[in-house]
Amino acid sequence: MKARTFGRHVRESLKSLKRNGWMTFASVSAVTVTLLLVGVFFMIMMNLSGLADSIENNVEIKVTLEPATSEENIVALKEQIEEMKQVDSLEHSTKEEELDRLIGVLGKGMGLYKSSNPLGDAFYVKVKDPQQIAKVAQTLKEYDYVEDSVYGEGTVEKLFNVLTTSRNIGAVLIVGLLVTAMFLISNTIRLTINSRGSEIEIMKLVGATNSFVRIPFVLEGVWLGLIGSIIPVIGLSIGYTRFYNTFSPRLENEIMQLLAPSPFLFQINFLVILIGVGIGVWGSFVSVRKFLNV
Repeated sequence: MKARTFGRHVRESLKSLKRNGWMTFASVSAVTVTLLLVGVFFMIMMNLSGLADSIENNVEIKVTLEPATSEENIVALKEQIEEMKQVDSLEHSTKEEELDRLIGVLGKGMGLYKSSNPLGDAFYVKVKDPQQIAKVAQTLKEYDYVEDSVYGEGTVEKLFNVLTTSRNIGAVLIVGLLVTAMFLISNTIRLTINSRGSEIEIMKLVGATNSFVRIPFVLEGVWLGLIGSIIPVIGLSIGYTRFYNTFSPRLENEIMQLLAPSPFLFQINFLVILIGVGIGVWGSFVSVRKFLNV
């Protein structure tokens, strides 16, 4: 297609938006409200997904060593664990540090054991795939010099099941919301184009090709998607930034952390614009097609 012809299509699509002011307003309003809901829901679900990832990544295995284990054997065992493919990170805690932790939990009375520490060294192990934590813990328990290997058996499995269920429900809700958005936006655009059916038929009768008729309407769908996404993009950016600045400091020492505005807002805004333009183009393309067989 020549640049001159495409330029004409662009001008005609913009003029058409102006000529059909009320229908344009209705379409843009539908796009705006729907995309705003989609954006808010995506923000909630992505933050919940981030929380789920954070919880999973903070689950660790405590490997307690036999008190009489020598320094040489501790180093060898540490290297052996680090070589495991499933292990992501390992932190060594000496028997003195373990006693200090116990004193912090049970009180200063446990300080009596400082002169004859009955505890052994410990390793705190995190795995790459949290779903494999039970298998890794069982493997570690069978290593030499390991007294016990615990990870919160029972509770962790229930937690993972809850997180998995939450993710699945979120995915279903997102798909449902996107389908609803496609239905609302495309039907509003379809009403706009249906009201101009006679215009399309006249163009066909005077010899216009299908592509010549279709392109201006498809471009209108692009403009409707872009214009309708302006308010959601601005509103979501301002709203989330203020929400983050207000609540993020309060969650500083908690497991739950809000996703930082950058690059999170860029991803959300790009997604909102993409959905708006995509549905606008699709709705226009489908709506014009019924009038092309004249």
